[in-house]
Amino acid sequence: MPKGNSVNKNAKQLLDIPFSVLDLSPIVAGGTPSESLQKTLDLARHAEKLGYNRYWLAEHHNMPFIASSATSIVISHVAAGTSKIRVGSGGIMLPNHAPLVIAEQFGTLEALFPGRIDLGLGRAPGTDQRTAHALRRDRRSDGHDFPEQLAELRAYFNPALAPERMHVRAIPGEGLNIPIWLLGSSGFSAQLAGQLGLPFAFASHFSPNNTLPALELYRQSFKPSEVLDEPYAMVGVNVISADTDKEAQRLATTLQQQFLNLIRNHEAPLQPPVDSMDDFWTDYEKEALQQQLGSSIVGSPETVKQKLQMFLDDTQADEMMVIAQIFDHQARLHSYEILAEITERKESNS
Repeated sequence: MPKGNSVNKNAKQLLDIPFSVLDLSPIVAGGTPSESLQKTLDLARHAEKLGYNRYWLAEHHNMPFIASSATSIVISHVAAGTSKIRVGSGGIMLPNHAPLVIAEQFGTLEALFPGRIDLGLGRAPGTDQRTAHALRRDRRSDGHDFPEQLAELRAYFNPALAPERMHVRAIPGEGLNIPIWLLGSSGFSAQLAGQLGLPFAFASHFSPNNTLPALELYRQSFKPSEVLDEPYAMVGVNVISADTDKEAQRLATTLQQQFLNLIRNHEAPLQPPVDSMDDFWTDYEKEALQQQLGSSIVGSPETVKQKLQMFLDDTQADEMMVIAQIFDHQARLHSYEILAEITERKESNS
């Protein structure tokens, strides 16, 4: 859990804020990308019925356990198979793309699914440096010009933001009101989002120790804009729930194995849960994983509710985006059901 001074502690309750879903379209051991993408749609429909606010897909590349690399296409797949839940990117790694391409892609998505598309943007490569070079074809493109790329992208949607007349237009895209979020795991995007008056989403699910400093920086830097009058901060959090603490802790070993494989540079699909991790990691690796997964909330409904409220007390988030890297699809669906019950989402009949 993040540690630090809370902001207006206890001012918010779990029932007061929206909950959303972040999906990496996990490819499990013995499974295929096709199966993963069908399960993504199934989970999105489930989340919509349970009353979740938005459903985001993440851009990662060259990772054998993630099927959402062509993020815009997967967003279209999910939006076409649902009816009202907001669908978007958590996020598109803008340095991997020409801003015009993203403006056209998300302009097309907004034209197909009006009022339902979010554009979350990050500046990390979402992969290793070799793959980043394969994507970008320019070793000098390291994200340092992210603010300039962002300004160009925003101007394609709203030419009035351009310092001079735009000679290239994004069609579809121009004139469309597509919410842009900045995503981050440190202070850079937090400060930029605040200065531009944009909503901010922090990756607490893998960078817990930076959560409170980044949120404080965002709120302190915030300047009202045509987008927001006041800061709006969303936090990503791993939540794995089951009927008992013991079963939830067992399910969570899949997530622990995923991060352990990343530490070891071992490429593998998502692994089935195990009864204990003691035979898998060293003391050093266990501590390293704690640094990355320390904000994870794992347990029975009662445990999850208590820990989630503590997390909200600390962060005073305006919204939470939940990630559940669970091997078994039915157990994953059930985890989101438990969370919906805890937070009293309104089940839809659609």
